[in-house]
Amino acid sequence: MALPEAVARQIIADHQRRPRHTGPLNGVAGVTLDNPGCGDQVTVWADVQAGRVAQLNFSGKGCAISQSSASLMTVTLTGKTLEEAHALAGQFRAMVMGDADGTPELGDLLALAGVSRLHARRKCALLPWRALEQALGGP
Repeated sequence: MALPEAVARQIIADHQRRPRHTGPLNGVAGVTLDNPGCGDQVTVWADVQAGRVAQLNFSGKGCAISQSSASLMTVTLTGKTLEEAHALAGQFRAMVMGDADGTPELGDLLALAGVSRLHARRKCALLPWRALEQALGGP
């Protein structure tokens, strides 16, 4: 499942210009990763309470793909159980790598489906998700 290209571009641009859930969370250690190939950097803070992602924030610098992916990730996963968050992360990873089509559960993350055709951009889209995995303690 893919979104129309114009809609996808609009979602990506909106999240790059006005990222959601930004900045550190008090009392939560952040995980910072970078992509030296293109200069992207992201820090992810995940506050997990009672098996649920209570808050998920990020900060970073880099291309529109990495920053919008991080913003969309925070919006999509905040409030999800850890099981749901890991499942959605797996679906997103499969979509970006071109191993599977996106599912409706991904919501606006479907805007990044086209990244699967851009091998150099896959790392950009997945960077915040790799930091998330570490922040959550792995899959």
